[in-house]
Amino acid sequence: MTITKRVTFIAKEGCEDKMRELLIAMVAPSKVEDGCIFYDIFAYENNPRKFMAVESWRDEVALDGHKASAHYAVYKSSYEPYCADKYSDKLEILG
Repeated sequence: MTITKRVTFIAKEGCEDKMRELLIAMVAPSKVEDGCIFYDIFAYENNPRKFMAVESWRDEVALDGHKASAHYAVYKSSYEPYCADKYSDKLEILG
């Protein structure tokens, strides 16, 4: 079953550029991973501190592989000092 996630990040005030840099660094290596269908980062036009990652994976195995990658480990160990809040949703395709 395809897995799609939407993860929202709110950067701490003054940390917008660093948060953007860390998130963008995830895009290229994630897109070439086995099982990646879609992976991109979006910035909110009306809130420069708010970002959204949207990612789709072939299945849970592919998502687990992503979470075991070296670039994911760098992101996980780096983002918290710059992030005020983070929340996510798993989305299901209905059609």
